[in-house]
Amino acid sequence: MSDTITPPAPEPLPDWLRLVQEKVESLRYGVVQLVVHDGRVTQIERTEKTRLASN
Repeated sequence: MSDTITPPAPEPLPDWLRLVQEKVESLRYGVVQLVVHDGRVTQIERTEKTRLASN
């Protein structure tokens, strides 16, 4: 018999946090902005910039 302790499984991310993560990971240059009302995220804005080569 072994007394190994299995750590609890991590809690799944809230939907809004998963969405922010997706937007940040798919962004090369730009801004991800959160709008909060009464302590809750109500809107997520993503602005992407396209950098042009300087040649």
